[in-house]
Amino acid sequence: MSRVGDPGERARPRARAARLLSAAFATAVAADLVALLAGSEFGHAAAKPLLMPLLAAYAAVRGAPRPLLVALLFGWGGDVFLLSDADWAFLVGMGSFAAGHVCYLALFGRARTSPVLGVCYGAALVAVVALLWPDLPAELRVPVAGYSLLLTAMAYRASGLGLAAGAGGALFLLSDTLIATGVADWPQPPVPDFWIMLTYAAAQYLLATGVLRKASAARPLPSGPAVVSSPSGRPRT
Repeated sequence: MSRVGDPGERARPRARAARLLSAAFATAVAADLVALLAGSEFGHAAAKPLLMPLLAAYAAVRGAPRPLLVALLFGWGGDVFLLSDADWAFLVGMGSFAAGHVCYLALFGRARTSPVLGVCYGAALVAVVALLWPDLPAELRVPVAGYSLLLTAMAYRASGLGLAAGAGGALFLLSDTLIATGVADWPQPPVPDFWIMLTYAAAQYLLATGVLRKASAARPLPSGPAVVSSPSGRPRT
């Protein structure tokens, strides 16, 4: 017997491609983190721009909704611009990440979230912005405060998609808080860029995973194999 239009047969090449792209993303993350630990600016500049395109390709093979791919590509824009130390590049990179957060918020929709968690996120936002404000450059205070509000809203709403996405939102908030404290010249942990990239890469992966799970659950189940008549007139599958 042969099966015509077997969903399992069609899914196998995509599953293999997804595994390869996932491994490529993990390899690029590892290369970037090793470069940061080794103090290699060239290695970091080479590996960092690969992260989000690889994650976006992985998500696309998994059937990601378009806003997720757009969010990851805006993340790539932010990654590239933040490789520069120029103030204008920092602002453009922050704007690119902000656009990605808007895409994530659109993806989260009306997912149910905990009001208590919302109060905790709100309190954290007010405290961090109030503490950072005096030490931030004057031209960055309002942009950083506005970005922080959007980022915190994204992190909170991400929790409505489950543990993975919620953890991703929290790690994204932690990563960008580390960046903000560096801009404010606060004391930093050893090799701060290592911790920024570790939490950021994990955040984007967990957010993408949470969105993909939601999309998969909402996708209709594939129909069974088509029935084809044999020359004798008997049905076969």
